[in-house]
Amino acid sequence: MNKILLVEDSVEIYTLVHRAINNTCEIIWVKNIEEAKESIINNRYSIILLDIELPDGNGLDYCAELNSSNPNQAIFILTSHSSLSDKVLGFTAGADDYITKPFEMLELKARIEAKLKKLSDKTNLKFKNEIIEIDKNSQSVKIKDGGKFVDANLTHIEFRLITYLSDRLEQVIPRDELLNEIWGKDVYVYARSVDTHVSKLRKKIGPASHLIKSIHGVGYKFSEKKD
Repeated sequence: MNKILLVEDSVEIYTLVHRAINNTCEIIWVKNIEEAKESIINNRYSIILLDIELPDGNGLDYCAELNSSNPNQAIFILTSHSSLSDKVLGFTAGADDYITKPFEMLELKARIEAKLKKLSDKTNLKFKNEIIEIDKNSQSVKIKDGGKFVDANLTHIEFRLITYLSDRLEQVIPRDELLNEIWGKDVYVYARSVDTHVSKLRKKIGPASHLIKSIHGVGYKFSEKKD
């Protein structure tokens, strides 16, 4: 199920959001920016609903910070600020949508569901750059070798690892999340098994191995950025 993070200090707004989308999404509610930062470390959110006026800071500033660290994170501004200049500032900060209070629950639900559908469609596309091609439809990963793409011959687990990471470009994925999502919650696997499989995966993808980056003490991320 998709996870939605609501950063909002009003219990009334939380109640409305919960009523609007609880049937289709898991909602995590935090009341300030500091709590949001802690929650994002341990969770991956499809969409962040972010108020502007928060007890410990400005939501627009935090939106810009989030957009800078993870440009792929979907962010909806949810605020009583309704002027055109406020909306422009919101989109300039990196917001994907701007919803003003008071809002209609059906409209909020429709906007969130539309964004989730776009995100789902996006993850079903193949990933390709100048050295690697990941195709979910054919369940193949090809590496450029001598001017042409050749099959990397990945195992089922290796393929699931690379697609899970590449679908979440630039996002840090904790080892525990990889264990639960790739092997399953009911299967007992040592956390270091992730490291072993990633090591084997890197060897098979050779010149593209740098795309899988180790995040010390946390896990891994798939990134095209240079270190």
